[in-house]
Amino acid sequence: MKPPLLLLLILSSAVASTAQQFKEAPKFYNAAECPPTDTAVHVAMTLDATYLRGSMAAVLSIVQHSSCPQNIIFHFITSSSSNASLLRATISASFPYLNFQIYPFSDSSVAGLISTSIRSALDCPLNYARSYLAGILPPDVGKVVYLDSDLILVDDIANLAATPIGNDAVLAAPEYCNANFTFYFTPTFWSNPSLSLTFSDRKACYFNTGVMVIDLNKWRDGDYTTKIEEWMELQKRMRIYELGSLPPFLLVFAGKIAPVDHRWNQHGLGGDNFRGLCRDLHPGPVSLLHWSGKGKPWVRLDAERPCPLDALWAPYDLLKPPFLFDS
Repeated sequence: MKPPLLLLLILSSAVASTAQQFKEAPKFYNAAECPPTDTAVHVAMTLDATYLRGSMAAVLSIVQHSSCPQNIIFHFITSSSSNASLLRATISASFPYLNFQIYPFSDSSVAGLISTSIRSALDCPLNYARSYLAGILPPDVGKVVYLDSDLILVDDIANLAATPIGNDAVLAAPEYCNANFTFYFTPTFWSNPSLSLTFSDRKACYFNTGVMVIDLNKWRDGDYTTKIEEWMELQKRMRIYELGSLPPFLLVFAGKIAPVDHRWNQHGLGGDNFRGLCRDLHPGPVSLLHWSGKGKPWVRLDAERPCPLDALWAPYDLLKPPFLFDS
């Protein structure tokens, strides 16, 4: 009899907290028509031991499908309490050619603002680092693609990075206006006119913060980190949402973002197959597959309980099987 999926998730997290060994990825080169390498595509991701396996697969998928992989600069944000030296060595060993930087994010800078959510995994301070990118990354980084660690690209990231943000928006992301937007906030929020009127002058739709193109200069000029923190401070006084770092983004940006085609975030693939919730792709073309949700493909594959779409993640898995570990 196989152990319950919850136990497998716990065991997976325990294993992830120890040193993992990864294979070296192939090196990919710029096509002849690429612009000079100082024309960079900046990509920001968080990096920690628990999701390291996913991050490595995501990086491989990005460089493999890029026409100009040598023009990509990766910015990895990691908790100041993590072993940054080990993470740096792991990335360098698998991607010795990769242009990347690692930045520490202090848990204490946001810990006092975090309210407990319906899933404990959402309460990790590193989940909130995306709200602080404008201050973490160097000031000469004006535009960045932010990506979660549980996804893979099957298209050129330069096409996503080239998304026009326009004059009236700060970020771009796929919107999902068929989602029940009221679900993301509590009855306390909707019953308070001074709060619910926040959305009165805009067509507010759900968007997933795991895939965003952000104009960091506009973010800095508008001090949007402070705007997000103000909603988090209100949440500490009166419960207005339940879902971690997402609702403050919705409160500040929903209805005010530049559109991105849905092909760039086929999200929700992390449905829990133990409860029969394997997800299908949304209709239409696919450029990015995102295993948002509780179920991660590496956990389900290890447990021999994969969802069908997990097979699309597996080719990017760089983890060495134990029998291949160096002696």
